[in-house]
Amino acid sequence: MYFLGIDFGTSGARSCVIDTEGVIVAEDTRDFGTLEDYERAGIWREALWDLVASLPPAIRSQLSDIALDGTSGTVLACDEELSPRHPPLLYNDRAVEEAALIAKTATPGHPAAAVTSGLAKVLWLKKRLGLTGARVYLNQADWLSGLLTGRVGMTDYHNALKMGLDLDALKWPAWVEYLADIDYLPVPVAPGSRLATVSRPRARYLGVNPGCMVHAGTTDSIAAFLAAGVSQSGDAVTSLGSTLVLKLLSDTRVESTEHGVYSHWFGSRWLAGGASNSGGAVLRQFFDDRTLAALSEQIDPAVASPLDYLPLPRTGERFPVNDPALAPRLTPRPADDAEFLHGLLESLARIEARGYGLLAELGSAPVRRIETAGGGARNPVWTRIRQRILGVPVKRADQTEAAYGAALLARDGEQRFASNPS
Repeated sequence: MYFLGIDFGTSGARSCVIDTEGVIVAEDTRDFGTLEDYERAGIWREALWDLVASLPPAIRSQLSDIALDGTSGTVLACDEELSPRHPPLLYNDRAVEEAALIAKTATPGHPAAAVTSGLAKVLWLKKRLGLTGARVYLNQADWLSGLLTGRVGMTDYHNALKMGLDLDALKWPAWVEYLADIDYLPVPVAPGSRLATVSRPRARYLGVNPGCMVHAGTTDSIAAFLAAGVSQSGDAVTSLGSTLVLKLLSDTRVESTEHGVYSHWFGSRWLAGGASNSGGAVLRQFFDDRTLAALSEQIDPAVASPLDYLPLPRTGERFPVNDPALAPRLTPRPADDAEFLHGLLESLARIEARGYGLLAELGSAPVRRIETAGGGARNPVWTRIRQRILGVPVKRADQTEAAYGAALLARDGEQRFASNPS
């Protein structure tokens, strides 16, 4: 019996298959490359089919459960056959006018009022497509799960938050119905809930066990948190991917639209955090992976860099300052590339430190240790820089890939969020 998790990130997709003991038995990746807007949905679909169909036959025939994660706030407008009626709007796309309207109507401080929220994108799409232009608006993970089952219109609580989910009632509130009409929104269910088996035509096409169950998924950063396996209040996971994402397990729920801070439902606790636009995407503007590794070896992580950058890939920041007009600051650039990289890594670590400090100021549990996920977790020099600046133990998580967290969600279902051991 095997359990498949698939992670859809910004630049690619990754699969992970585990057995009942959590041991990895197969992994694979697909790189999206540089995509035009109109290509995205098609590439995501093909990556999904390819990652499943390329599993060894012995695994596919014994595949018991599947769960997927996707980027938070990435929205598709679809017809009843799940065909997109508009290119997907990505996690960092903005709908400024719609967000202002939501802010006037929503519960104060709700993350759906952010310019990058899923609900703001739903309203933007509805304005352009009209009332009959789409039958349902889905998050990326919802859409991918629907392709497997053939069923339309389910979402998980985590992806639903930025669409306006009421975290107290765990359903769409009246103000969301007023703004968007919930008939066009997916039904929110607990992450890990059983949705349906893989549809018969799709199971035949992919060669998988026809009884394979598809579960409601989660966001990519929460899947990375699950993979890290932390369980105590004050435990945190920083995901160092294309963006910088902080998640902190807390007994207290904290929110601040002003700072891009929100909390996810996490069983008996809350998962507080935020997502900065800074991260690995900035580093890749200047260096490839091989160059990054070579230059990192020339840096002394115990010595502070005098350079102070605001390493954003483009204008606009979400957290720890929510300012769509905030411009990058990447000068002065020294002649020595190692010095430049040192300044970038330190500046990214300072953003991380400000983020965790802000969460504590807002009332969360203070961070006591940090596990690291994502590609940046492989850089030991960056880890030592971060530990110096953050002042708490920082280490690479034993499992750093969100796909592993999605596989755990497939194995454990919604009981993964029933309680958190203390």
